Amino acid sequence: MPITQDDDLRQLLRETRHIAMVGASDRPDRASFGVMRFLLSHGYEVTPVNPQLAGQTIHGQVVAASLEEVSQPIDLVDIFRNTAAAGQVIDEAIAAGAKAVWTQLGVTPHEAIERAETAGLKAVIDRCPAIEIPRLGL
Repeated sequence: MPITQDDDLRQLLRETRHIAMVGASDRPDRASFGVMRFLLSHGYEVTPVNPQLAGQTIHGQVVAASLEEVSQPIDLVDIFRNTAAAGQVIDEAIAAGAKAVWTQLGVTPHEAIERAETAGLKAVIDRCPAIEIPRLGL
């Protein structure tokens, strides 16, 4: 079952240091742009992942083309892709050895989440860390 309880969300967010943000955008009008800035301002290390922007920077962080190219261990993969595309990202997160996956508001890839949990990853669906962190008092 995906994480839904506040105590479990708090624990995951407290244990998380490095986030790989798949679908990161350099466009200020995109949600991922603001969420990445928010996460960085709250002390998280964030590696943006977007094959179209690979090698460029977003908020001073170099963009990786894929999760496979992220050089440091990944605590959490924050997925800014639609439900149809999120399943492939979750499979890549499993292959990359991530500890957890998080899908944004409206993104509910239930079968892929089951695969992640079977592989031992924690999962959060249909939530935004930029909403949850302040709500949980973190």
